Amino acid sequence: MGVVEGVLLCAGSQRRRVSCDDEHDLDASRAADRRILWWVLLINVGQCVAGVGVGLWAASTAVIGAALDNLADASVYGVSLYAVGRAASIKVRAARLSGWLLIGLAAMLAVEVLRRFFGGEAPIGPAMMAMAAVNAALNIVCLRLLKRHRGEDVNFKASAIFTSNDSIVNLAIVLSGALVIWWGSNLPDVVLGLVVAAIAANGGREILAEAREAAERADAKKA
Repeated sequence: MGVVEGVLLCAGSQRRRVSCDDEHDLDASRAADRRILWWVLLINVGQCVAGVGVGLWAASTAVIGAALDNLADASVYGVSLYAVGRAASIKVRAARLSGWLLIGLAAMLAVEVLRRFFGGEAPIGPAMMAMAAVNAALNIVCLRLLKRHRGEDVNFKASAIFTSNDSIVNLAIVLSGALVIWWGSNLPDVVLGLVVAAIAANGGREILAEAREAAERADAKKA
């Protein structure tokens, strides 16, 4: 074998090793992303089940709304799990589905708030505050998990938006519970229910905007 042939063979072998290493790193990254999404998915399912139970018992629209929000989050995390490692166009479609799910939740919650406004009793303030405090702590756990991901994945951005919205909602529920105890009225709970619906709708709008930007970036790379 000549010197030139030997050099070319070594270079080719080196490129194959680098390619294999890159593929291994990519597979490990995707596996890590899936683990993160599975954790936040399970946490949100648990929050949903507990929130519906406490919300019905405490007659709190805000707590039930937060639980439905967790259900929507869990749906989005499931969609995001499907999108991990897939083509950019599939990720964009998954993010769009997430955004419309959240907007649909906002509309359903607004209807429920109006229904309870015309005939609901005052909720149990301490139960609202306790459930919201637990949820807020779990949201911090989810945000820490999501921050382990590095990159521009639109579905992880959607997940972070969802969880950040949840944190704001739960802090507001703590305040609403205190006002319910003070006033002995369901008005703070009803008002917060409308606020939760507005936050959910805005979160859906942000996710759709992120999906649009991701689609534009993908188109620009193809051009």
